Amino acid sequence: MMFNVLKSKILFCLRIKKNKQKDEITMKTKLNNNTWIFVAIQDPGKNEHFLGLHHDQMDVAYIPAFLNKDDAQSCLINLPTKRGKKYEVQAVMYEDLAKDASKDGFLIFILDGDGNIIDKLLPDQS
Repeated sequence: MMFNVLKSKILFCLRIKKNKQKDEITMKTKLNNNTWIFVAIQDPGKNEHFLGLHHDQMDVAYIPAFLNKDDAQSCLINLPTKRGKKYEVQAVMYEDLAKDASKDGFLIFILDGDGNIIDKLLPDQS
């Protein structure tokens, strides 16, 4: 699967709680390879891509991911997206997402339904 990175001066159009460790990769969330997580997919179907974003302050590309579908759907409407493109939330096994993210140089940010960063994962180390 390919990635589509959106750069935006406003990273999220929603509230992000700041914490003292915002610039660190925390890895508090341990996911096994068979864990289902939820991500936004651009152009679902034959030309689909994971939605990838760029965190300007940390200067990293990442994939927003969620531990449950409800959080993913409530946050999706607030994520920066390309006008005219279709997006939907889909479940993916963590192992599959991590392989693609690692291959293409992306981190995985676990978010809650309000867009708060719960954790930042290095795909090849979780």
